[in-house]
Amino acid sequence: MKTLKLMVSLAIIGAITFSCKENKKESDAVEEGAMDQTEAKVDIVGKELTYATDTTQMKGYIVFDDALAEKRPGVLVVHEWWGHNDYSRKRAEMLAELGYTALAVDMYGDGKQADHPDDAGKFAGMVMSNMPAAKARFMAAMGQLKNHPSVDSTKIAAIGYCFGGSVVLTMANAGMDLDAVAAFHSGVALPVMPNEDLKAKVLVCNGADDPFISEESVETFKKKMDSIGADYKYIAYEGAKHSFTSKEADANGEKFNLPLAYNEKANQASWEELKSLLNEAFE
Repeated sequence: MKTLKLMVSLAIIGAITFSCKENKKESDAVEEGAMDQTEAKVDIVGKELTYATDTTQMKGYIVFDDALAEKRPGVLVVHEWWGHNDYSRKRAEMLAELGYTALAVDMYGDGKQADHPDDAGKFAGMVMSNMPAAKARFMAAMGQLKNHPSVDSTKIAAIGYCFGGSVVLTMANAGMDLDAVAAFHSGVALPVMPNEDLKAKVLVCNGADDPFISEESVETFKKKMDSIGADYKYIAYEGAKHSFTSKEADANGEKFNLPLAYNEKANQASWEELKSLLNEAFE
């Protein structure tokens, strides 16, 4: 009798254990299925885009998550002085992965790129010395972004690197309809300095060891921003040089004997600052 009871007890325990294991497998399968489903909902799409002003044709690149049904904020990405290249496109793709629609802008026209600093400086100088043309090109890109079916046209920001940083800061100072702008390793002695027309939140992330950005220009910029009560944040990363966000910086620095260097810590920290800025601007 005792033996029979023991056998029955063991059978019950075994059944319970088997049931628990089966339930756990089912639960794991559900969790894995949910994860697969979530991953399947991300569909990053990048498209070549041609647009124009009255005098210049531009070649941009727009990227967005096609799986998102709702409209979302748009972000313009302005290239370094090298021109519209893979780097600015990569940043646009990173923004799309965060849920924004991003347009990598062409400020030189015809997708023009520079292979040498002399040419890059020439191209950048031509844009920054002709504000009417620069504004027209920027506004043409903004129009394309605002009109994209995925974009909430009331929520627009702009970011830029090196030359591109100076562009977005200048456009914000010129009163462009931007919620936020962020500039990375960017000069702050601008064609249009901060004034009452500035509406955007501003983030500037520079290297403390960047010889291209003088302390005098930084102090002047900060004083101008303070004088108008601007909503801004200026960060100088210790040990970071010019072009610290670009992994191509070391090779370009060596090739052209320029003080350029990638800085992983500053790159990651500045990207986190950008994410915080965009969250605040679009909350």
